[in-house]
Amino acid sequence: MSTARQLSLEVNGKSRDLQLDIRTTLLDALREHADLPGTKKGCDHGQCGACTVHVDGQRVLSCLTLAVQVEGRPVTTIEGLQSADGVMHAVQTAFIDHDAFQCGYCTPGQIMSAVACIREGHAGTDEDIREYMSGNICRCGAYPHIVAAVRDAASRLKKEAAL
Repeated sequence: MSTARQLSLEVNGKSRDLQLDIRTTLLDALREHADLPGTKKGCDHGQCGACTVHVDGQRVLSCLTLAVQVEGRPVTTIEGLQSADGVMHAVQTAFIDHDAFQCGYCTPGQIMSAVACIREGHAGTDEDIREYMSGNICRCGAYPHIVAAVRDAASRLKKEAAL
């Protein structure tokens, strides 16, 4: 008995029709079938946050989410953060400006979590940022730079919203 199924996923504003085994994780669907390698496979157990994406605007661990669970719901990956004209998201810019990465492997998940952290209103203090970003592990230890980048991006986005 075949467990494959035609799925229509809305990823980064584009519909993608994929033939997938119903047991395929969202992470594997994105990386192996939708040609979106930016989302990283870290621990594959939901403990490191490297695979963080947004579904319906909420952060989720794509390694623990089946692709069939998100059919018909908007998914945003790191590749979908920049604007249509190629301008990087304020969080991406802040990560560069604050050198908030070393090896870069965790960076896509860190950025996706940071965008959600700010959107959720949890970037008011360094302590809040550390708490709401705690599901994302950086093995290189760039945490002080990550916190500074999130704080800076939150400030930039607040100023943009005021314009």
